[in-house]
Amino acid sequence: MDIKERYINLFADYGFKKIFGEHINKHLLLDFLNELLKGEQGEILDLIYLKTEQLALSRKDIVDLCCENEKGERFIVGLRKSKHDFFSNRARYCSSLPIWEQEKRGKWDFGLKAVYTVAILNFAFDEDRDQPTRYRYDAKLSDIESKRVGYDKLTFIYLEMPKFTKGLDELETGLDKWLYVIRNLHRLDKLPDKLQGKVFEQLFEVAEIARFTPDQMCSYEESLNYYRDLKKSLATEFAEGWDEGLEEEQIEIALEMLGEGESVEKVADFTGLYLAIVKVLEHKRRQ
Repeated sequence: MDIKERYINLFADYGFKKIFGEHINKHLLLDFLNELLKGEQGEILDLIYLKTEQLALSRKDIVDLCCENEKGERFIVGLRKSKHDFFSNRARYCSSLPIWEQEKRGKWDFGLKAVYTVAILNFAFDEDRDQPTRYRYDAKLSDIESKRVGYDKLTFIYLEMPKFTKGLDELETGLDKWLYVIRNLHRLDKLPDKLQGKVFEQLFEVAEIARFTPDQMCSYEESLNYYRDLKKSLATEFAEGWDEGLEEEQIEIALEMLGEGESVEKVADFTGLYLAIVKVLEHKRRQ
């Protein structure tokens, strides 16, 4: 396999685990979580990786990491490569395990530590189509009428990465920089000036494919092959049923604009369709 990229793809299992799942690189996950949860809870000082066998559930399109901070709070950080049925059910099931594990023998007052589930999604939910620029969703148990949080020990954070479209010049926060790297690392050929700093300098060093041992290269190639095969499979499946659930008027307008030579980016922005959908329309129009 000829790998032309200089840096690993973080949506491949090996790439995700290399950056976020290795003890030697835990300062990278620590920085990401601190940027993500800034204002949610105090600074996380340290992390311990925990076993994740119970969370895996035998799915190759899901990668989970589980860790614990110095206060005993749990963090499940997962990569989701594709949509699948019962996604929300699975997220709640996985978060319930760290809660159940806190049970203590003998007299216990049910004093539970917080559990955070962070899902990095390589897709956007259909129900979020009316919010094309909103890529972060935070969920807690709350009262329906008042919206008041009734239980703050369980938090779900969903990051819909296809909707994060900021360029380098638009990055303002540490989290912006992290999401940009997660989505674009494999497309870069050097560390951009905008990302200069100790954390990202170390990340780019770890992520450079040329530094891999032969065994690491084999593992990465296998992981990347699976990711690319999955993308091709999903694209074919989508193309075969591309009009399902879409408004006919949106499609007609998009096809008309594409026929007039408008860019797929402009068409997506004008019609409210996802860029991926417009690209499929353009491909089918040219067939």
